[in-house]
Amino acid sequence: MAKEKTNGAPTTRERIMRYIRDFVDEHGYAPTIREILRGLGISSTSVVQYHLNVLERDGQIHRDPDIFRSIQLVDRRRPMPIPLLGSIAAGEPLPVLNSDSWINEAQDVLEVPGYLTKGRQVYALKVRGLSMVEALIDDGDIVLLEPASTAEDGETVAVRLKDEQGVTLKKFYRESKRVRLQPANRLLPAIYSTPDNIEVQGRVVGVIRPL
Repeated sequence: MAKEKTNGAPTTRERIMRYIRDFVDEHGYAPTIREILRGLGISSTSVVQYHLNVLERDGQIHRDPDIFRSIQLVDRRRPMPIPLLGSIAAGEPLPVLNSDSWINEAQDVLEVPGYLTKGRQVYALKVRGLSMVEALIDDGDIVLLEPASTAEDGETVAVRLKDEQGVTLKKFYRESKRVRLQPANRLLPAIYSTPDNIEVQGRVVGVIRPL
């Protein structure tokens, strides 16, 4: 393994690895060599290429020469076990017994590539309905969710409606004294409720479409 001289500061290869991780987390795809060069102020593309070659030889990244933006972090390619907790409505809310049983009782365990979770603890739900098709979430898809109790406007979240005793998948928006749960389907109406009737249970961080 080629060693880099360092005075305690991060080495160039460590900076490149950190840049790739941050870039993938932000954009959902890998950076190009020129984006790494510009992002880190490295002197030439050949220097970036040299360090990527060493990282690949050392088993930290994988690249496919025939694919654009093909850098993959090896530790994120390893399969991760994800609990499948059941179904969620992308339409009218589905009835649930209570939030504890909905969250804690896994029906199955899925194995997904580590890059889909981005190092976070997530759980999975199978989508039932067509209200999120314009957000590329279709009936039968599996959504990966990060547990959360709050949401920012525009985030796609799993929400429990307390009075209705149901859980639904919608985009979340605050409006004055109410909350709007907006479908991503122009043919369907929004659901409006009061903040005290809304319980955010997770935000979507990935989608799997079974073949």
